[in-house]
Order: sequence, then structure tokens, then C-alpha cells
Amino acid sequence: MDSAAAMSSEDRIAQFDKYVIPNYTRYPISLVRGEGQHCWDAEGKRYLDLFPGWGCNILGHCPPRVTQAIQEQAAKLVHIPNTWYMEPQGDFAEMLCTRSFGKAFFCNSGAEANEGALKLARLHGMKEGRYKVITFEKGFHGRTLATTAATAQPKFHDGIGPLVAGFKYAPTGDLDAVAALVDHETAAIMIEPIQGEGGVQIPADDYLAGLRRIADENNCLLIFDEVQTCMARTGTWFGYQQWNVQPDIFTMAKGIAAGVACGAVITTSELAPDLRPGMHASTFGGNPLAMAAGIATVQTIEEENLLDNVAAMSERFRSHFASLAEELSIISEIRTRGMMIGVELTIPSTPAVGKCMEKGLLINATQGTVIRLLPAVNISAEEVDEGFGIIADVLRDMANEAA
Repeated sequence: MDSAAAMSSEDRIAQFDKYVIPNYTRYPISLVRGEGQHCWDAEGKRYLDLFPGWGCNILGHCPPRVTQAIQEQAAKLVHIPNTWYMEPQGDFAEMLCTRSFGKAFFCNSGAEANEGALKLARLHGMKEGRYKVITFEKGFHGRTLATTAATAQPKFHDGIGPLVAGFKYAPTGDLDAVAALVDHETAAIMIEPIQGEGGVQIPADDYLAGLRRIADENNCLLIFDEVQTCMARTGTWFGYQQWNVQPDIFTMAKGIAAGVACGAVITTSELAPDLRPGMHASTFGGNPLAMAAGIATVQTIEEENLLDNVAAMSERFRSHFASLAEELSIISEIRTRGMMIGVELTIPSTPAVGKCMEKGLLINATQGTVIRLLPAVNISAEEVDEGFGIIADVLRDMANEAA
């Protein structure tokens, strides 16, 4: 074990090449340790991480309260089936629902949560012959067959057809187009309050309310995919609270347990009975370890006043990038909502990832021209400034190269 831990990044890459299915494009470093907003590779190089765990590590790496909760829970119960009641699941469900509404179902990932939401919508809708779901261009809902079909991006559909039937795609931002797609077989409208993989696309102030109105007028459900926008990410506990538009169902994952695999579906008390015994389940969903981590995540956010920190650090990022946009013409738009930050470029954004990594900063690029950041909600002003400084230097270099 000690020799394995001492492997260089090069040796670890060779091991993966031999034994791991190559379905991910991986960067040529092996990360071995994390603490707070930083992580280290096998060679000891430190990185500031502004995209920790693809948004899952919402409190950064190895947050102390969460780490301690997992350790303590592991000494009591690691796993028991959902055929018994368990203390941490009940407590975490109460925490989530009293900060939102309704009742909770627990699973292991965002895709699994969205599958549960889609199944619930059909179970409810098929009482009246409703099964279709309207989703949105540039949206992303997961990698299972149903959630891939729900994802209105053709690049994710290549080679896996025929797709699961029943999904209709609407252009984002066009309420009339959504209304035109609704018919007597429509069970639900499903949307991310803020499209993450789609480039941090933030809706107009009245857009989600418009979808709520269309759903109500047509007796169908409104589902919010909050896999990325949950757990203080946007500056409120859940993204829907930014617009004061309550869905019938919403899903969450990623940051829900600060990096431990966990997902959840929240729905109204009226709809909850439709997900009846025998119709849906998750073997590891709601397991004691994940629930303990989730409880500690909520406690950390509240006791450290992280909703206020999100507001302050979001404005700090916005101000920095707004000033840089005045300097560099390659920046065409800045989109921020809490700790969701999208920097739209007029040139390809992917090279920025490698250039930042060389300088000790981890970021993400999406949709070809967008730099995407999902910093931890407990990031400090000094870390914001450090990360922005590296990005600014990289973008200045890229602007000079493009000139």
C-alpha cells in the first residue's frame, strides 16, 4: 500500500491505461490530497481549486465537520437497507424539507435523482394518460438512458439510439415555444434554474414564473433540476428560492453531502404517495455515511454563515471579471449567480484550462467558449483574488496570441 501511495503521476497514468476503461478524458496529473480550497498532486505541486469535485465539494476538500461526521458514523453503521428506519436519514430529510418543502427520497447521484423525478412525473401523469416531458436546449440532466434523452444536446445522443420516448425540446428563454409544445399528454416541464453545463445560463427574472404559469394552466408538473444549484450554491439554500418560484418536484446532488455520493428528490406531500412501495428504490440511497455527511454540510453552512459569504464572494468575482472585460475584448459576457460563474469568450475557452493548471489553478471550460467556475461556498477573499489573478494573466496571454 505504501508503494502504491508513492506512485508518480506517470506511473499512475500507466496503471489506469492498463486497468481502467478510458471513458474519461483525464488531465495528466494524479491528485493525492486535498485541504480546504487546495489539492496536491503526486509530485507535491499545490493547486487552488475553483472547480472542486465538479461542484460536489461545496465546502472545499475534506471539510473538518464533514470528515469527522463520516468517521464517527462509520464506527456506528456504514450501511443498512431502507427496509429499516435510521436516525441520520430522518434527520437529514427534516433538514432539507424544512428549508424547502414536502418530503424527500434519497439516492446516490444527480442522474439517479432525475430518473426518480421523471418516474414520479409519469406515475402521477399516467392517471390521465400523460407521459411526455418538455426539457430545454443546452440543458443537461445526466448520463443514464432516460436522463440522456432528457438532455437536449445531440452530442450526448450519438450512438445510443433509439432514445427513450416522450421528451420534447424547447429553446431556452422562449415561453411561447414551451406553451406550443404542451399537449394533453404532457406530464411535466423540466428545467435547470441555472444551466450549468450549458454555460451558466441565467434565466430572465420572469422566466421561471412563466413556466410555473404554463404548468398550472395545463395541469402538468414543474420539475427543477437543482443538481448544481442546491445547498447554498446560488446564495440561497436552493436555486428556486432566487426567483421565489416553487416547483412540484426538485432534484439535488453534487454538493448535497460535500463530496460524498448522494442525491435527493424533494416533492410535495400531495405527490409523494405516487412514488409508492415497489415502484422505485435505491439500494445505497440514504445510507448512513452519506446522511451524516449531509447533516454536517447543513450545519457548516449555517454555523459559518456561508450564505452571506456566497453573496460577498460572488460580488468580488463579478467585480474582478467586469474590470477585466473592460480591458480584454475577448471577454464578451460575465454571468454570475452566487458561486456559479461563467465567463463567455470570443475565442475557444478550453486552452485556458491547461494554461491555468500549469500555474496551479483548476478551472473548467464548457460549451466551447465558456470558462466555468464552481468555487466552494466557503472560499475566502484572498483565494478569490489569487484565482482571479491567475485567470486574468492567462486570458491576457490568450488575447495577445489571438491578436
